[in-house]
Amino acid sequence: MSKQLSRRQFATAAGGAFLATAIAPAVTRAASAAPAAAPAATDAYTQQFLTQYKKIKDPANGYFSAAGIPYHSVETLIVEAPDYGHQTTSEAFSFWMWLEATYGRVTGDWTAFNNAWTTAEHYIIPQHVDQPSNSSYNPSSPATYAPEWPDPSSYPSPLNTSVAVGQDPLATELSSTYGTSDIYGMHWLIDVDNKYGYGNTPGTGGEAGPTATGPSYINSYQRGAAESVWKTIPQPTTDLFQYGGPNGYLDLFVAQSGAYSKQWKYTTAPDADARAVQAAYWAYNWASAQGAQGQIAGSVAKAAKMGDFLRYSLFDKYFKQIGNCTNASTCAAGTGRGSEHYLLAWYYAWGGAEPGGGWAWRIGDGAAHQGYQNPLAVWAMSNVAALTPMSPTAKSDWTASLTRQMEFYQWLQSAEGAIAGGCTNSWEGQYGVPPTGDSTFYGMAYDWEPVYHDPPSNNWFGMQAWSMERLAEYYYVTGNATAKKILGKWIAWAASVTTVTATSFQIPSTLGWSGQPDTWNPASPGTNAGLHVSVAESGSDVGVAAAYVKTLTYYAAKSGDSASAALAKSLLDAMATYADTAGIATPEIRTDYSQFNGPVYVPSGWSGKMPNGDPIAPGATFISIRSWYKTDPAWPKVQAYLNGGTAPTFTYHRFWAQADIAMAYAVYGELIAGGGSGDTTPPTVPTGLTVTGTTSSSVSLSWTASTDNVAVTGYNVYRGTTLAGTTTTTTFTDSALTASTHYTYTVSAYDAAGNVSAASTAVTATTGTGSTGGGGPTCTATYTVSSDWGNGFNGNVTITNTGTTATKSWTVTWTWAGNQTITNVWNAAETQTGKAVTATNAAYNNVIAPGASTSFGFGASYSGTNAAPTVTCTAT
Repeated sequence: MSKQLSRRQFATAAGGAFLATAIAPAVTRAASAAPAAAPAATDAYTQQFLTQYKKIKDPANGYFSAAGIPYHSVETLIVEAPDYGHQTTSEAFSFWMWLEATYGRVTGDWTAFNNAWTTAEHYIIPQHVDQPSNSSYNPSSPATYAPEWPDPSSYPSPLNTSVAVGQDPLATELSSTYGTSDIYGMHWLIDVDNKYGYGNTPGTGGEAGPTATGPSYINSYQRGAAESVWKTIPQPTTDLFQYGGPNGYLDLFVAQSGAYSKQWKYTTAPDADARAVQAAYWAYNWASAQGAQGQIAGSVAKAAKMGDFLRYSLFDKYFKQIGNCTNASTCAAGTGRGSEHYLLAWYYAWGGAEPGGGWAWRIGDGAAHQGYQNPLAVWAMSNVAALTPMSPTAKSDWTASLTRQMEFYQWLQSAEGAIAGGCTNSWEGQYGVPPTGDSTFYGMAYDWEPVYHDPPSNNWFGMQAWSMERLAEYYYVTGNATAKKILGKWIAWAASVTTVTATSFQIPSTLGWSGQPDTWNPASPGTNAGLHVSVAESGSDVGVAAAYVKTLTYYAAKSGDSASAALAKSLLDAMATYADTAGIATPEIRTDYSQFNGPVYVPSGWSGKMPNGDPIAPGATFISIRSWYKTDPAWPKVQAYLNGGTAPTFTYHRFWAQADIAMAYAVYGELIAGGGSGDTTPPTVPTGLTVTGTTSSSVSLSWTASTDNVAVTGYNVYRGTTLAGTTTTTTFTDSALTASTHYTYTVSAYDAAGNVSAASTAVTATTGTGSTGGGGPTCTATYTVSSDWGNGFNGNVTITNTGTTATKSWTVTWTWAGNQTITNVWNAAETQTGKAVTATNAAYNNVIAPGASTSFGFGASYSGTNAAPTVTCTAT
């Protein structure tokens, strides 16, 4: 049996006008239905993915609620980040999206991927009614400062209006882009079965109480770095003062003068939102290779939108300046990007008054953990058009974030290879003075245990595996040399502390840290000779092992490292021996369950009640405010331990772990076992796209063949944004079109590994009139840009006689839509009016025989955004 230590925890924010949260609607979904029969896999590891996937989706195994929401775990009695198994997290949702993307790759069925996003919008992304007062938000005064404290006993924390806060540079841009002041991000925690009884039902903005059925928004963790899950007092996100004390739960966390206001509040886990983007990238990549990207375009757009708002996690909590911010009163308020550290922080949060209150707040976070960074998602948001957020500055923010994250990994890599904790712009959450000699990263202090200390946040090996798996994906997709170097050193260390047999494995579980990194100098990075890691305990956590396997697999597939591929295989094969009817799991000894009787701090003089009547008062314990746990079927095992017996053993099926296990098999099957070459190089862009003929109902095209490092498999032909068809040759005829209609075409090439080129330059064709008889002259024209330098371009126009007689009388007009305007035509043979340019044969005096073509050059300066024009041709 393996000993499982406390897993990672979420620490939410304390600040703004206070923290409170909200709710969303209930919709019956079929997410938990067993999947339709999938096609047979081509290798044993992909088949293992399908087997594991079927277990997860089998309703009898209990991974999903009746509403189709994934539970944190199948089992109910489990205390770690969530304190109850039938809660769920944004983490679980993001793994679900990723799982369904993988299923789409294997089967070509994208229904479940889209359903995961639809379900997220119903339940875990707050709707307008759940965050009703965002229009009152003032970006010049984002939140009221409240210091954080090391221990829960120092709370409630007083608001301090004398501390200057910076300006929020995102709010106006986001509201202008999306036409709403609402935030589009996942709240991190939902009580799926309303076990606590707050009844914060999504989509209602209410607090319906214990009789409400279905999911309920809740919140937790608001009292400093030492507040472990065992010391929390959960609270409703929309606090209408129906439970808790006279002020609901608000005065447990924040102290203020005057009356408290009913309010709502939400907190994101940025690693989960970034993982949702990561899943959408792979879905888009795989669906594009299948010619099915149109099927998931809506879901991919949602991911891009989420990435737009995720930028709040790149900013200091109170938008103060980045670096050397060691006094709350004197540290300058930030303006513009002066408060942006460009790292994925531990959270961002937002809240406001109930309608009529007239205020709202938003905060970022100045603490960044290595385990939350996601270079693959950030790369996608700054390089893949479908995932680039719509706001004007989003691409530049994510481009800068990618550079900063790669520097962060380098700064934190220990002498052995493991990645140390992180940094903070606000020591101890109150802009304090770090220890003398503490190293810095762009002026932010090194923290080996950022955000929470019970247990230390970077001691769990899972943080290593999760983060390095994302880095390995980034390396696999881009071939980035810095990523390869970091991964090579990390894998060498991890492999040295891993043991595997045919039926068992041991990987690090708990790490220890000593020393610190060298202060970061981007021009000359240090060697970190004084920063060290040690392995305190090992175990057989199958979820962590799955992320570890994916790290090894992506690295092996790109680098050709056979040792990493072999280690990945041996771990997968050993994990398979732990299979049961519900998934793959190992027993866990839970000595930490002694803390069921541990104290929960309640301030002197404070008293209130949980929705079920459990009293909240000084002397409360974890179990005393959760007495319903004593009716759980597994409780007798815990009670026996509390009575002096041996520590209980449980076998847990966590959703995120079971999903990651399935994906580990799929990735290995795709890249190694299934004959994958590790090829991530797309073919070259097709060139010379030309309209070779038209009829009243068809357009024929040809182009110059693309090249590839392995081989081009075929071409996708798009009519506008619609896939018109695929072909393995360099010609294509699009049929069943409408007569006398303009159509625009592009072509992209793809290879056997699923890599897809960028689209070719567009061409436009016009179908014939459809009239009978006569057979007089007709023509088509195409337009291509040969060079574009931002405010001017050169192009070529080709006219083809598609009729049956020669023509010397033709007119071509090319017209731009959108905001482009031609300001100066350089060839006197053309005439220009606003968005249109016209050329007639009178200026060229050439005869075009039937089936023949003629071309001429064109040059102009322009304003606006360049795009392909619509081209029309008439002949007489």
